[in-house]
Amino acid sequence: MIREENQRLRWQSKLILLLVVPWTAISVVLQGYWWTMHEPVVTWTTVGISVVFALTVWKLRAGTVGAAATGGLITASLMFSTIRYPYEWSWLHGGLPPLIAVFVLTFAATKIGRAKKERLGTAESKRGRNAAQVAANLGVAALAAYPLVVSAPERILQTSFQAIASFSALAALAEAAADTVSSEIGQIMGGQPRLITTLRRVEPGTDGGITAAGTLAGVAAAFLVTAVGFWSMRGSRGVASYWVSITLCAIGGVFGLLFDSLLGATLERRQWLNNDAVNFLSTLSAVLFSIAVVAIVTWKSGHS
Repeated sequence: MIREENQRLRWQSKLILLLVVPWTAISVVLQGYWWTMHEPVVTWTTVGISVVFALTVWKLRAGTVGAAATGGLITASLMFSTIRYPYEWSWLHGGLPPLIAVFVLTFAATKIGRAKKERLGTAESKRGRNAAQVAANLGVAALAAYPLVVSAPERILQTSFQAIASFSALAALAEAAADTVSSEIGQIMGGQPRLITTLRRVEPGTDGGITAAGTLAGVAAAFLVTAVGFWSMRGSRGVASYWVSITLCAIGGVFGLLFDSLLGATLERRQWLNNDAVNFLSTLSAVLFSIAVVAIVTWKSGHS
């Protein structure tokens, strides 16, 4: 949900940047150095694609210069963290495809019905998102994949995307897509929204307001991003378990979507949190919820 930020809460956006950007940069430097020493083509491919992606975001006015740079850094971090070995399997089998899916879905959603959104006063800035917004929406995914970075290189190559870190990163990306798509589509197709806490009718753009059409669009976006992610990261081994995994991961994204609305209806409306903080906490909740679901399913399977 795009709105004029309360200047009193700008520190929250700066804190998110401080949490995401330095650690993501460290991740890129460490992995870039290791791959340069062992397989230079991985470094040049990752850096090149990330730069092109950042320039595309800026050229399409989907983000400011700072936002494009932050997005490029997160792209490089996710690509490095999710490399499949042998590298001949290509960069298509990693974190890039689901990240592109998030970008395409959110960019298209913001452009659909823009004239109506401008009349409502809820349209995204013509300059696109800023760096804090990108960090708030995508930073958790990069941080969630960080355990793969600090593991031994041999373990990264042998067990890439079999760890909970990859599952968590996908849940965060699913929530990021679901949140934006739900908000943008709900404004043009959902009619008058209702507050998630009381179900009373509110004006479009109200924090915590939801619509049936917007929510369904968000759910679809979460499943699409997750499906792309599991296809690119793990392949289609075992069709039944493949779709079970997608469903469990997407449920985490949907939980984050609803948690976002709940925070908007309560803490954001009271001006205790700004929109960046709400988005960051919502993607984090998707990760934590997904981990909890996987832990419960695994525990029950082991005791059945």
